[in-house]
Amino acid sequence: MKKKIALLALLAAFPPLSTDMYLAAIPLLVQSWQQPLAVVNLTLIGFFVTYCGFLLFYGPLSDRYGRRPPLLAGIGLYIFASLLCALADNVFLLIVGRILQGAGAASASAISFAICKDLFEGSLRQRVFLQLGVIVAAAPMLAPIIGGWIIVSLSWHWVFVLQAMMGTIAATGVWCMHETLEKPSTDNLRRVFKSYVRLLGNKQFFLLTVALAILGTPFFAFIAVSSDIYINLFGYSAREYGFFFAGNASAFMLAPLVFSRTARHLPLTLLLPVSYLGVLLASFLLLFADTSHAFTLAVPMWFLTFFFAFGRPPGNNLILEQVDEDVGAASSLMVFVFFVTGSCSMWFISLGWQNTVLVMGVLGVCSAGLTLAGWFAIQYLLTLRIP
Repeated sequence: MKKKIALLALLAAFPPLSTDMYLAAIPLLVQSWQQPLAVVNLTLIGFFVTYCGFLLFYGPLSDRYGRRPPLLAGIGLYIFASLLCALADNVFLLIVGRILQGAGAASASAISFAICKDLFEGSLRQRVFLQLGVIVAAAPMLAPIIGGWIIVSLSWHWVFVLQAMMGTIAATGVWCMHETLEKPSTDNLRRVFKSYVRLLGNKQFFLLTVALAILGTPFFAFIAVSSDIYINLFGYSAREYGFFFAGNASAFMLAPLVFSRTARHLPLTLLLPVSYLGVLLASFLLLFADTSHAFTLAVPMWFLTFFFAFGRPPGNNLILEQVDEDVGAASSLMVFVFFVTGSCSMWFISLGWQNTVLVMGVLGVCSAGLTLAGWFAIQYLLTLRIP
């Protein structure tokens, strides 16, 4: 079981490993290639846009042909794209490589949740989600530190070489894994893709997915501009930025541990609103942050990340509890909506605002307020299956 969880954690960690590891290089690329931040940030936005689109592609394929074949194909594309990024000598080639990398990484995220649903049930699955949350939290903690060290000691190109190696390890694990889908769908692909229509008709699933996805917009905005803020505004080095980002990411590891302990004594219907209210209060602190001091950003952002991560794993499990079939498609659609809202947030924060910290605060207040209101509305209007 430990090997299965380790493999699922590696697959689920593809997005943070693929983005956080090279964030410190963004200001360097802006200077060396003489491109505006909005253009260089297309390497982030392009990754997430194709990542989102292909999430919808891999889920139904995994329901029709099993989990392993599309997963191996996607990881193979990821390895190729990582090597293409490593060879890039201009921003446009890097954008292309990142677009392909997102298309490959989508297979890992979409299918890993479906594999988890195949292998585990009910409360056990919720515990596995929490374990994955703790393990995956190490990725955004370690990735910027490792990336900053590689960028300073070697060059940013080697970051993508390391990602190709990571993809090779994941592909080896999937190759050795037995197929987890016991009864693949016998429908043709057109009917399989119609599963999305059925899911959109599932009010509990759809409304929960949208409400919980909106909450992540300030966090994605932080990913897009954090290196520019810490390096260009506050004057820290790429390596020092890695420690700031890792400190923020430590909230990802602590939050699931705190949730697992409090969940023994308090119901999920109480803990999830606490998560949303925490994000709301932390976002209010960002509205009044003094941009002349790094810790006036770092401290509120840590609490925002903590409360976001506090409710994310059980929220994912609650969403999947609302479906009995089309699990691969449901997993894909859930992650798709989450990252589409995140990509829009990245684009919005890159528009050249004079005070990006203030804009992050506004995004956080609006998103957390909407999620909190949506949660109570869903609770009032619908009967949810709560594990």
